[in-house]
Amino acid sequence: MWTLMDSPVGELRIVERGGKLTAIEFAPFRASTDGRPIGERDDDHPVLARAVGQLTAYFARDLKEFDLPLAPQGSDFQRRVWDALLGIGYGETASYGEIAHRLGMTNAASRAVGLANGRNPIPIVIPCHRVIGANGTLTGYAGGLERKQTLLEIEQDALF
Repeated sequence: MWTLMDSPVGELRIVERGGKLTAIEFAPFRASTDGRPIGERDDDHPVLARAVGQLTAYFARDLKEFDLPLAPQGSDFQRRVWDALLGIGYGETASYGEIAHRLGMTNAASRAVGLANGRNPIPIVIPCHRVIGANGTLTGYAGGLERKQTLLEIEQDALF
């Protein structure tokens, strides 16, 4: 099942499967990434409605931590990286190297961390936008750097 919502970073498609969130996609939307249909639109599905409610509160600067059932699909390494991203607090950032270190790896793993970060299927909730370059610059973001900047500004504005 899936639903749509408007947001400060454009229209979002939120997808659930088996009662858990599996994707948040930025417009323009593509066909299912795993080749399977995403199902019917259901704006009243409990998990989707809860996700929309929490995302709405996040964008209004009223929610700092999401509490949603998640089921991102990826390799073991990708899921480890995505779990590490959940440890980056609201309004904070971490570098790719810092994430590699949190996973018990050296800076040499930064590129692999970056690739996994870029394949995060549930952006915003799994906060891949909080990962920046070692020198503090904004680096690639699957949703585009403008969206990444907007998400970071939302969090910074809410802190001050």
